[in-house]
Amino acid sequence: MKNQQMKHVMRGALILSAASLIAKILSAIYRVPFQNLVGNTGFYVYQQIYPIYGIGMTFALSGLPVFISKLVAEQKTPLARRQVLKQSRLLLAGLSAVIFLGLQLGAGKIALAMGDGQFKPLILTVSFMFLAMPYLAVSRGYFQGTFEMVPTAISQVAEQLVRVGVILIAAYLAVKQGWSVYKMGSWAMSGALFGALAAAGVLVYFVRQQQTKLTGANATISYRYLLKRFLLEGGSICLFSAMIILLQLVDSFTVKNGLVASGVSQGLAKSLKGVYDRGQPLVQLGLVVATSFSSTLLPSLTKARQQRQITSFYRTASTMIHLSFALSVAATAGLIALIPGINRLLFGSTQGDLAIGLYLLSIIFVALISTYNSVLQSQNQYHLTTIALFLGIIVKVLLNRWATFRWGITGASAVTVMALVVTFCLILWQSDDQLRRALVARQFMFKLVVICFVMMLLIGPSTRWLINELAAGRLLTGLLTLLAVLIGGIIFVLLATVGHLFSIREWLALPLGRRYLKFLSRK
Repeated sequence: MKNQQMKHVMRGALILSAASLIAKILSAIYRVPFQNLVGNTGFYVYQQIYPIYGIGMTFALSGLPVFISKLVAEQKTPLARRQVLKQSRLLLAGLSAVIFLGLQLGAGKIALAMGDGQFKPLILTVSFMFLAMPYLAVSRGYFQGTFEMVPTAISQVAEQLVRVGVILIAAYLAVKQGWSVYKMGSWAMSGALFGALAAAGVLVYFVRQQQTKLTGANATISYRYLLKRFLLEGGSICLFSAMIILLQLVDSFTVKNGLVASGVSQGLAKSLKGVYDRGQPLVQLGLVVATSFSSTLLPSLTKARQQRQITSFYRTASTMIHLSFALSVAATAGLIALIPGINRLLFGSTQGDLAIGLYLLSIIFVALISTYNSVLQSQNQYHLTTIALFLGIIVKVLLNRWATFRWGITGASAVTVMALVVTFCLILWQSDDQLRRALVARQFMFKLVVICFVMMLLIGPSTRWLINELAAGRLLTGLLTLLAVLIGGIIFVLLATVGHLFSIREWLALPLGRRYLKFLSRK
């Protein structure tokens, strides 16, 4: 019976991980055709308001449902589950109402703080998605808390498909009918509401299928106690899920304004901010590679902790840290080495190569922060990691406009990386000795840096030489860049094998790792 339940849980976790991977890829890839359709200024308009949507999506998709699922799993009876769900829904209804009214009433002031009063309609449009947040978060939290991952997975993919579809249709119509970038942005932002409604429709269907009542019981848990847990535990999960989005929100208020203060014209400042924003989809794709494989070990980590298997816990944690670090460094090194080709392939020019390349270093530190935070949260350590993140954001707030004024968008990229370094160093300092040593055990960091440096030397200069020698257009540049990505991956695997970078356990945790080890054993 226990084995069947464990298989059900693992199957659910796999389904949810796959859906999350699909949603993340969709969320990153659509920006490329979108930018190609609307240009740098249109991309700037959309990206200025995107962090507001991103925070709401984090609350409704990955932050609060995880916390609510934990609350649900703690309850012993169906009645107790209904009680905690009702209370959670009421608390979230209050929170969403405050956010919605704040955005509705303050849209004009927020737009002016961003340096452009014409953002007001976009902010008003995106605010409506917060009204769906309580239902989405509570429903997903209920299903995940009862180990039914399919409803959350389908709603997640449906939400992204509808949202991305609306955004790309809006961009196409804007080009065809000559809309202003602000009208285009308003319609693109309406995708957030349509996506939320699509997700809610999916969840309503599953709730009715199970004849599950998410309300109906009187509250017996103290609202003060529940609110405290929402703020501390739920807030910490949400903050770390929205970490990169919060830094982007700071950019929305400081980068364009900093450029204008330095003497750049309004039009050029908007275009440069659009160029700066090119780094965001690349960082998202890099993080998909860096974190998706290591996150599959989370159930094993939680199980080891619950059963008090300390040796197994630290072994699994070390594997997670190694995989996350190695894949993030490899992805970052490859992207930086090929950034001129990637920039030209995806966005049509090599403008902003230095700023984007510097911004890509975020992949390494976001991956490490997320991994260490997952390990620490499995030990119920929330307070210190949350303080570390707050301090990192304060660094970004204090320095971003000044750095943009001095060094343009390259300065903004540097401050983003600096804020993440501060956060990671504080989290590492708070971790115990075994977690701190994981990065340097078996000379892991030294080997990884050497391997990635050799890989960059082999693929970077040769690819740039070929592109210049062949006077490659955009299509040929793309083909050469993709070939270089493939070759770079092969070089990394071969050097990792020769240099004994990964242990057998770590190879087995990678996709196709078992087959690769069998191939090596035959040779």
